[in-house]
Amino acid sequence: MMEAKQWTVQIYITEDGDDTHARAVLTTLDTSTVTGRGVARRNPIDRSIPEIGDELAASRALEDLAIRLHDVASDDIVQLAGPAEA
Repeated sequence: MMEAKQWTVQIYITEDGDDTHARAVLTTLDTSTVTGRGVARRNPIDRSIPEIGDELAASRALEDLAIRLHDVASDDIVQLAGPAEA
């Protein structure tokens, strides 16, 4: 039977002037967490459209999260993979 797993990603967004910061937190079933961060900066001559800053910062946080998760998997492969002991 196929086992179903659910991991949750929560994205937290804060704004500070022209800067938007995002933090993407992945939580696994064993309560391990991996966090990615992203920032978007509005050019002062551009119109203020907060949704665009949110989207950019969140996408950058998710991209950072993906890289960090890949690093975790790579470290696990180095430490745990290889032939099984008989």
